[in-house]
Amino acid sequence: MVIRYFLGFAVLAGLLASCGRSDKECEFIPDTKEPVEISWLSLSDSLAHITSKAQLVSLFNGHPALRDYFFQRPYYPDDSAFINELYTRFTHPSIDTLLMEVRRVFGNEQALRGSFEQAFGNLKYYYPEVRIPAIVTLISGLETDMFVTDSVIYIGLDYYLGPGARYRPNVYNYMLRLYTPETVAPSVMLLTGISEKYNFNNMNDKTALADMIAFGKAYYFARRMMPCVPDSVFLGYTADEMEGSIENEHLIWYRFVEDEVLYSTSHLVKQKYLDPRPKTTEISNRCPGRIGQWVGWQIVKSYMNRHPETTLPELMQMRNAEKLFKESGYRPVK
Repeated sequence: MVIRYFLGFAVLAGLLASCGRSDKECEFIPDTKEPVEISWLSLSDSLAHITSKAQLVSLFNGHPALRDYFFQRPYYPDDSAFINELYTRFTHPSIDTLLMEVRRVFGNEQALRGSFEQAFGNLKYYYPEVRIPAIVTLISGLETDMFVTDSVIYIGLDYYLGPGARYRPNVYNYMLRLYTPETVAPSVMLLTGISEKYNFNNMNDKTALADMIAFGKAYYFARRMMPCVPDSVFLGYTADEMEGSIENEHLIWYRFVEDEVLYSTSHLVKQKYLDPRPKTTEISNRCPGRIGQWVGWQIVKSYMNRHPETTLPELMQMRNAEKLFKESGYRPVK
């Protein structure tokens, strides 16, 4: 009976075109006083021009976090196997092509650096005591996209070359939209915004709503760091997917309510509505995956619109997802 009612409702409104929200103009731009200085190091040339295993060992000894976490040394049986594998990779002829592609797309990396300076300048506006991490760019051989810590960020630029690249990451097509030159800095800001350092949550709350709000806060945080970046860039949604939801948000919400998604603790439910998938078929064959993350973002936006006195740090420190949801007044209607 519920399904028949939903289908009737959908027919009256028209079948879902897609899900997402239309992009906006620049949101609030902080009045930052001074530009931040970022420690910036490019290792792409160094890795592409390795000529001996001893040289590779020396480079990794100078960057142990790069070795252990970005290139995942602990997953190899021993140091010899690790160095042999990485040496073979970085002396392969395809590495020269990747290096040329990185130079073609990112040039001298000044534009990318400028994006990070703006984003971290905004972070310092909201969190004056924050320590700005160093940034290290490199070629990974398409193994890893990035690794983010409080003190250093490693970015495999060859992962982010975009549609015109000769080589692209071995991921599903619907995920490739997250790997373009425009998504590098926004991805770092999202990872920063989801981290426990900024995003406080009740770890005992296992509901889908708690996860939705955590993601929503992260997106809201990232958008404040980069206020002129369109929503679609953060989400990795197409223009059609973004445009559809402004008209169909009420139908998406209806499905969430009817399927009792919010307070479910089922891993399967979370997988359907929150995890990366090509489509959320439970709503529509044209609705993209991770739609629960998007709905969480809309809830957080609604809360902040109703509570403009709330600062970004205060929002991020809110642990009670249900309280935030109820006080958001989020109830999309046609």
